[in-house]
This record gives sequence, structure tokens and C-alpha cells, in this order.
Amino acid sequence: MNYTELEVWKEARALVKVVYKLTHNFPDTEKFTLSSQIQRAVISIPSNIAEGCGRESRKDSIRFFYIARGSLYELETQLLLSFDLNYLDKEPLDEGLKALQQVRKLLSGFIKYYESLIK
Repeated sequence: MNYTELEVWKEARALVKVVYKLTHNFPDTEKFTLSSQIQRAVISIPSNIAEGCGRESRKDSIRFFYIARGSLYELETQLLLSFDLNYLDKEPLDEGLKALQQVRKLLSGFIKYYESLIK
């Protein structure tokens, strides 16, 4: 399977771009803390999808897809915290959460599909 053709991977890549734009205007004091943590979390999503596709067994692949899903929940929490700390306004937060939810929906379906292959 060529992961670069997967809709879930493409949407996860698009999410990276959205999130990087959101963190661009964070205060300099957050450059190496919350902003960095958010960027690591979002990068891990398409990265783990790709890594899962490159694994030898389907069970191992699914493990990486679940790691990607965990990173989505981590990212969601961090975006909400950014809003709570007034680093994000409501409109940019909603934009980020909308993109995140789209990836989560696609990834959940992709995991279910993969799990059906090993039953």
C-alpha cells in the first residue's frame, strides 16, 4: 500500500499546515514549550500513519495507527489549552478543531478497516 495515496494521510498532512499557522503567532515565551509540543504532536500523526503502512504485520500497523489517534487527542487538548491561555481566538481554534475532527473520523474508519482484515 502506498500511504501517500491515502486520504487519511493527506488530511493529516493538511492538519500539520493548519496547526503550524495557528502556532505561528504564539508568544515567544511559548516557542520551546506549548508551541513546540503542539507541533510535535501534529507531526506525529501523518508520521505514524506512514510508519504503520510500512510495517510487516497488520497488527503492528494498527498499533501505529492507534498511536496517531492518541496524538490527535493530545493535539486537541493542547489546542484547547492554547485557547484557555488566550494564545488562540475562537475562530482559529474552531478551524483547527474542524480539521482535527476530519482526520480523527478518517483515521477511525481506517483503523476499523485494518482491524477487519485480521479477523
